[in-house]
Amino acid sequence: MGTLYLVRHGQASFGADDYDQLSALGWRQARRLGAYWRERFGAGLAFDAVLTGTLQRQQQTWQGIAEGAGLGALETLLWPGLDEYDSHAVIAAIHPEPLPRPDTPELYRHHFRLLRDGLAAWMRGDTQPAGMPSYREFVQGVVGALDHVRTHHTGNVLLVSSGGPISTAVAQVLSTPAETSIELNMRYRNSAVTELAFTPRRHVLVSYNALPHLAEAAYRDWVTYA
Repeated sequence: MGTLYLVRHGQASFGADDYDQLSALGWRQARRLGAYWRERFGAGLAFDAVLTGTLQRQQQTWQGIAEGAGLGALETLLWPGLDEYDSHAVIAAIHPEPLPRPDTPELYRHHFRLLRDGLAAWMRGDTQPAGMPSYREFVQGVVGALDHVRTHHTGNVLLVSSGGPISTAVAQVLSTPAETSIELNMRYRNSAVTELAFTPRRHVLVSYNALPHLAEAAYRDWVTYA
């Protein structure tokens, strides 16, 4: 069996003009994950392949992991099907009025309540957020990455993406209703690791949303969700 590690990007710049950049903490989370893997696996740390989406925060996270792990140059496969959905477009499809910047706890909660409702509407086919694929096409992009891994590789593979694609991948592996992926997504933590075992025929869930690299007391305040 091979092992597929699915990693969500480090903390991005939520509330900033450009969300698609790692924050300073996001860089530290990514480098810490790489360092943890180096400590755990030593010289045996190696990936047969690395896949990321095309977003900056996803590619930056892989860069941070590689730096922390001391990995040399490794060709990366950019997979557009691993890009995150556009949360602003999802929300605008059900709430077209402009929203204030979520810079208070209540506005933050309001943002994510709307996001839940918008995702559910998109999944049902009730809305088509501007500039986004249909939900069916979004799922196909994620499944395509999973199929590529199991048909082209046999060892360790790293996939760096976002909460939406990773929760969708797990929902597909477990054959759960689409709406289940919303709940899986909303609590997925930055730089968290999900592990799948795979054969040429299927993937099997081993662990989900784990932060072993942040388990020590010194890193407890590094745990984030956005």
